[in-house]
Formats: sequence, structure tokens, C-alpha cells
Amino acid sequence: MKLKLTLTALTLGALTALPASADFQQQPHAAGIETYGYTWNSPDQDMNKALAHKASAQKGATAYKVCKGCHKPDGSGLADAEYPQLAGQHVSVIIKQMMDIRSGRRDNPRMYPFSGDWIVSAEEIADIAAYLNQLPIPGSNGKGSAATLALGKSLYDKDCASCHGKNGEGDGKKFYPLVAGQHFSYLKRESRESRDQGRRNASPEMVKVLKSYSDSDIAAVSDYMSRLLPAKQ
Repeated sequence: MKLKLTLTALTLGALTALPASADFQQQPHAAGIETYGYTWNSPDQDMNKALAHKASAQKGATAYKVCKGCHKPDGSGLADAEYPQLAGQHVSVIIKQMMDIRSGRRDNPRMYPFSGDWIVSAEEIADIAAYLNQLPIPGSNGKGSAATLALGKSLYDKDCASCHGKNGEGDGKKFYPLVAGQHFSYLKRESRESRDQGRRNASPEMVKVLKSYSDSDIAAVSDYMSRLLPAKQ
């Protein structure tokens, strides 16, 4: 029997207390970048519903209770790459990533139980995204060694700034994420997975750029991005 819950009625403690037999279902598998004809950012019904919703940051603060055990109350995540820094991220980007996990376009079995429609509605996802968007970027994110920042800046200015912005601010209208202030280890891991098509919901344009990058190139540009601050900061 499919378990029906809502985020507004659920705390992290309640979730972890659920019996192991609770049926959260397996994460589905949808076509991704490995599939011929894949279209990046192809919307679905749930994604459209969330994007059209008049989001409430106040409601999102309540709904976020189920997320803060991993992503932290201030949205700062963890520097070890397990949980990204989400504070200040574009609403559209958070909605897209959550919906890609829900549909199986992005493989994340750890996150899937928190994004399933029996846990959170499309509208609640939009509310959470609005709440996270208005949180200040902490600035205490994990960074690299700073040994190759010159290379990182060169690569970023040449290949990344046209989409992610001069200061790493991204573009919410185009679903390009804010990368400034993100954890170095997370940026490095996700860039490598995108290059190797392990992150199946990645933009084909970004994958094409990253194909020529060595691991050390990715580390350099990731370190540089982690140190950027959006202009508004």
C-alpha cells in the first residue's frame, strides 16, 4: 500500500521512525543523456505545476523541516559532497532537480524517498525552493587547495561564464544553477559525473565542454567556482 504523507505534517524524526517495511517504492528510471534524442530540461506535468505555483517562502519554511537534517537549517549542506549548499539557489533550479529525481532522470536513491509524491506535492516543492532561494549564501562552504586558481579562472571564463555568469550567479530563467559559494567537493564530483554521463540529467552542452577536461582541470575550475560570490553579495 502506498504511504500517503505530506511534508507539512512530517518531521525528520517522524520519517526516520517509520518502519523499514514502509513502501517508498524504488526510484524510477527515465531516459537521460545516455539516450539518443534526449532533450535537456524537458518539462513534465509535475514540473509545470510547481513552476506555475505562486510559491510561499513562509510555507516553505515549514515544509523544509524534513530537509534540514541533511541540508542543515541554513541550507549550507555538507562540505564532503554528500549534500549541496542550497541557500540562495534559483527556485527553478531546485524545482527542476527535485522533479528530475522524482521522475528518475537524475539518479539519487538517497534523495528519492524525500521527493516522492507521497511525501511532498509539486506545490510544496515550489514553496521549499522559494524558502531556500531567500536564505543568505553562508560563505563558509568547502573550498579546494587554491593551488590552481589561475587555471580554474581561465577555464571558467572560457567555458562556463557564458551560462553560469561572471560571478557564478547562474540564470534561473534558463535553469542554469548558481555555482558561487557551492562546496568544492560537490562541484568536483558533479562535474566529473556530468563529463562521464553519470549525472544523466546534465545539459548536453555542458557535457560537451567537460569532455575535454581532465580530472585536474575539473578540480581547478571547481575550486575557482567555490570561491565566487554573486554580485548581490
